[in-house]
Amino acid sequence: MALHVRGVVLPDDEVRDLWLVGDRVTLQPVPGAETVADGGFVLPGLVDAHCHIGIARGGAPVGGLDEARALASADRDAGVLAIRDAGSPYPYPELDDDPDVPRLARAGRHVAPPRRYLRGLGVEVTADELPTEAARQAAAGNGWIKLVGDWIDRNTGDLAPGWDPADMAAAIKSAHEAGARVAVHTFAEESVAALVRAGVDSVEHGTGLSDDDIAEMARRGTALVPTMINIETFGTIAAQADGKFPEYARHMRALGDRFPTVVAAAYEAGVPIYVGTDAGGGINHGLAAQEMLRLHERAGMPAHDVLRAGSWGAREWLGFPGLVEGGLADLVVYDADPRRDLRVLVAPRRIILRGRVVA
Repeated sequence: MALHVRGVVLPDDEVRDLWLVGDRVTLQPVPGAETVADGGFVLPGLVDAHCHIGIARGGAPVGGLDEARALASADRDAGVLAIRDAGSPYPYPELDDDPDVPRLARAGRHVAPPRRYLRGLGVEVTADELPTEAARQAAAGNGWIKLVGDWIDRNTGDLAPGWDPADMAAAIKSAHEAGARVAVHTFAEESVAALVRAGVDSVEHGTGLSDDDIAEMARRGTALVPTMINIETFGTIAAQADGKFPEYARHMRALGDRFPTVVAAAYEAGVPIYVGTDAGGGINHGLAAQEMLRLHERAGMPAHDVLRAGSWGAREWLGFPGLVEGGLADLVVYDADPRRDLRVLVAPRRIILRGRVVA
């Protein structure tokens, strides 16, 4: 049965009627459609652009499709109707068209340097193997790959790039030739500078960004997914490392402390910013609204631009059309205007995914 929704549709800021026929939106009246929302404020479904539904709480791979589906459902029930899984040790292409699962943009497994990442999550490869593995992971995902650009080097006791800049650039070129975009995990200054100039499509975290890096990202249109909720854990990570790796601990604290100003500078420079929580492992699912609040309260992004970063803008970036004629039938209805108070986002009145009411 067709559904009917009426409300103030954002970002257009107009009272409109939407009819949902199957998986699609139409602006043409459909006789007999069931009205499921009348009044309120209507957003295209929220997005978590850095999420891991293939990683269970604690950091191990999920045990199967049911567990991955359950994690995705936690995001869905918070209004997140599109997810970019930024690296999964568990393959789950069967969920791409699951009616109960948010839209999925997926990377394959993390591509990491040998013995320099979380055990069991990534494919660990040498520099010589890196371009071939990038192409392989492009085929394993559905449009993205994930590179681990830096991690702690226990020999030096601090963050260090995963590979040489030329090797990482070769991997990026290989992924692009295979038709995939490249997301890169990076904390440190040296690695993010090299990766931005090598042509990555999105910087994940990006705590080490300098003003010059930010200007280069703005020039190239490189996206930033800050994962501010995750960066708040840097103090705990540093405390655990104090005894054995004091320089690493000091570095992580410094990166965490400066990060809100980094995100604010990226916003002011015009870098595309999108909402991501890094859910999976140590971060709970369903926190996209809380990430949006942090972008507003800690980085100073205006509410309208935060909404774009976590709704219609992020959906467009990932290739999921919004609430236009022929667009995807994913929307969230709120009782009050989230542009006036982003806290509204934590309490959706109605959630519709793929043309079906799910909450």
